[in-house]
Amino acid sequence: MRSDKVRVAIFPVAGLGTRFLPATKAIPKEMMTVVDKPVLQYVVDEAIEAGIEHFVFVTGRGKSAIEDYFDIQFELESTLRSRNKTVELTALEAILPKAGTTSFTRQQEPLGLGHAVWCARDIVGNEPFAVLLPDMIMKSEKACLAGMVELHAQSGGNVIAVEECAPELAHRYGIVGRGEDIADGFRITGMVEKPPQGTAPSNFFINGRYILQPEIFSILETQERGAGNEIQLTDGLLKLLQKQDFTAYHYRGKTYDTGAKDGFIMANVAFALDRPEIRSLVEADIRSLVHP
Repeated sequence: MRSDKVRVAIFPVAGLGTRFLPATKAIPKEMMTVVDKPVLQYVVDEAIEAGIEHFVFVTGRGKSAIEDYFDIQFELESTLRSRNKTVELTALEAILPKAGTTSFTRQQEPLGLGHAVWCARDIVGNEPFAVLLPDMIMKSEKACLAGMVELHAQSGGNVIAVEECAPELAHRYGIVGRGEDIADGFRITGMVEKPPQGTAPSNFFINGRYILQPEIFSILETQERGAGNEIQLTDGLLKLLQKQDFTAYHYRGKTYDTGAKDGFIMANVAFALDRPEIRSLVEADIRSLVHP
C-alpha cells in the first residue's frame, strides 16, 4: 500500500561548485563549513527535525568526502576516547545516521536538477518524498521542511516552499502563481522561471524545498532538456501541475544561499552570532571592521 507519510529526502549534491574555485577543487562545496558544521549538515538536520527517516544523496565524481562524513571514523574516534575528549566524541556521534538510513547514488553526467532527482527513483520508490537543495540553509524557529510536512498532511499532493521578495526583484527567481489560501500557504496556479520584469504572477519565489509525489519520476524520464541544456525540475513540475494539486508553504524565516559568496559569508555571520560562546567576539570584530 502506498504511504502518504514523507519518509525519504533527496539531497542533490553532485554540483561542481565552480563559484567557489579554487577551494572546491579539493573540497565538495557542500562540505564547506558554516561556523563549525558543513553546509550539508544544516540541511540534513532540517530533514531530521521534519521526521525524515531515509537520506538519499545524489553524488558525482569527487564527492566521496560526503559519504565518508556520514560514516564512522574509527581512528579519529579511538583517538578521542584515548584522550578523554568526550565533548568532541559526543558531537561526532550526534551527526551519525542510523545504519541503513543513508543511500548514495551517482549522477554520472551534470544534466540538471531534474535529472539528479530522477537518478534517485529506484531508491525512493512509490511514495511522496522531499527534495532539499543543499546550497540553501534556513534559519527559523520551526524548520522549513517541518512546516511543509505539516501542511502536506492537510493538503496532500505536492508542496513547494516559497518566500516573498520585493515585486521588482521577482524576475530573478522561480515564481509561483497564487490561488486560494490553505492553512500556512495557498494553492499554486502556475510556475514560471525568471519571468521578464513586470510580468511575474506574484512575488512568491521558490526557495529550494519540495515535497513531491512519485509520478514526477515518469515525467522526468522523458523530459526534454530546457534552460542551460539541462533537464530542469521546474519543467517537470509544470507538467505535473496539470494532473495534481500543488500547495505553497509560506516560509517566513531567513534563507541563506551558500552557493553564492555573499550568502555563504552572511550565513557564517548569522550562525556565529547565534553561538553564545563566540557571539561577543564576533560582534566586536564586525563592528571594528565596519567602523574602524
